[in-house]
Amino acid sequence: MKNIVLLISALCMTVCSAKAQIYDPVKWSVAAKKINKTEAVIFVKATIQSGWHIYGLNVPNGGPVSTSFNFLADKTYALNGKVAAPTPAKKFEKDFNMDIPFYANEVVFQQKIKLSGSSATVKGEVSFMACDKNQCLPPDDYQFSIVVK
Repeated sequence: MKNIVLLISALCMTVCSAKAQIYDPVKWSVAAKKINKTEAVIFVKATIQSGWHIYGLNVPNGGPVSTSFNFLADKTYALNGKVAAPTPAKKFEKDFNMDIPFYANEVVFQQKIKLSGSSATVKGEVSFMACDKNQCLPPDDYQFSIVVK
């Protein structure tokens, strides 16, 4: 009898865990392009699954989590300005009672750097929150590293 109860319990857990979904609606990639001997651009691309979006870099206070970047300091390069991005779409969200900037489908962020040598390894992290019309996932991070030669 105990074996049957254990078997049924194990079967129920297997079925329940199979129904659980892990959402990963944003895929990230990074690239670099050297402009000249002392300058380069880092490209961080978000490919966003249909029906999902991430928020812009400048979400007003009281809104959802903005997309943000953190570059690790290194002697081989210095940031040149702030992260640049295309103008985001905006939508009024009644939950926040404000217009919220967001990106859907795809967005490429750019960060210019000044090189102090012939090459550099740029490491950083992008923090973001992905939402669809029914839910928002907890904020997540994507860590990246790219060699600029």
